[in-house]
Amino acid sequence: MHDIELRQYDIRTDLALEAKEMAQSGKDGRLTGITTETVTEDGITITRMSVDNEEGAKAIGKMVGRYVTLEVPGLRNRDTELQDRVAEVFAREFEAFLERVGVSRNAKTLIVGLGNWNVTADALGPLVVENTLVTRHLFELMPDQVAPGYRPVSAVAPGVLGITGIESSDIVFGIAAQTKPDLIIAIDALASKAVERVNTTIQIADTGIHPGSGIGNKRKGLTREILGVPVIAIGVPTVVYASTIVNNCIELMAEHFRRQTDNAAPILGMLHAISGEERLQLVKEVLQPMGHDLLVTPKEVDSFIEDIANIIASGLNAALHEAVNMDNTGAYTR
Repeated sequence: MHDIELRQYDIRTDLALEAKEMAQSGKDGRLTGITTETVTEDGITITRMSVDNEEGAKAIGKMVGRYVTLEVPGLRNRDTELQDRVAEVFAREFEAFLERVGVSRNAKTLIVGLGNWNVTADALGPLVVENTLVTRHLFELMPDQVAPGYRPVSAVAPGVLGITGIESSDIVFGIAAQTKPDLIIAIDALASKAVERVNTTIQIADTGIHPGSGIGNKRKGLTREILGVPVIAIGVPTVVYASTIVNNCIELMAEHFRRQTDNAAPILGMLHAISGEERLQLVKEVLQPMGHDLLVTPKEVDSFIEDIANIIASGLNAALHEAVNMDNTGAYTR
C-alpha cells in the first residue's frame, strides 16, 4: 500500500451514535465531553446523547449539541403496528427535544424537505413534506377560524442544486426572511456505516444540517448561524458506501476464522495483521480505479422510504400540533 493520508479513507457516517461507537472502539470505551442515555421500549432503542464541549466534538467528529437516535430493526418487516408505535415514540421524543432546546409550543415552524425527489433514496425530505399538516396559510387568512391546539406550520421541498441551480440554503434563507419562522426543521437522507441501520434509524439533532453531506458533498449548510433561528435536523440513513460493506464483510470473515482456529494468519494473510483503518484504505484503493466508491441502498428502498417518511410526518404532525390525535397515527392527507 502507498504512504498516503488516511483521513480521506475514513468510514463515512452521518450518525453521531456510530461516530461515538467508532471513537470508543479506538479508546477502550473511554470518552470525555460526551454523555449518553439509552433506553429500550418495545423493540425501539432510544439513545439520547449530548456532546458537551469541543473535546467531545473532536473525539467523534461531530458538532457540540444534542442528538437523539431511534433504532428500530423491526421496521424492515413492514409491521404497521410497529410503525404506529415508532411514530408515537418519535412524536414524544421530538416534543421533549423541542422543550430541551427552548422552543415554545406556539413557535412558527418551517419544515424543509431536503433531497432530490427523482432519486428514491434521496426523496425522504420531499415525501415528509407531502404528508405534513401545514397551517400557516390558515393563520394568515382566517385566524379566527383556527381551532385551539394548532401552530403556524409551513413546508417546502427546495430541490437540489443540480435541478434548481440554487443552493438549498439560499432558497431557505430567502423563504425564512419573508415568512420569519421561529424554528426550522430540516429533513434529509443520511449515510450510515452499517447496513442494518439503513432505513431503520432516525436521528434528531440541534446542530443544523448540510445538504449533500451524506455523500461527502459538503456545501453551505442550514444552521442557526446562517438562518438566525434554531434549526433542528431530522435524518434517516438510506445508503451505505460499498467500501464500508466490503470492509465489514472482511472483518466478519476474519472473526469467523479466528473462532474456528488459533492460527488464522495463513488464511487471512496480511489482513490478519493490519488495522481496520488500513484495511479500509486497501479496500478503497481496490475499488476506486474501477470507477467510484458506490453508494448502496436496499432493493426495497421504495417501500422503506415511504414507510419511514410517513412515520416522521405523522410524528411531526402530533408533536407540533396538540390537537392531532396519535391514536389515528397523526397522518394527514391532502
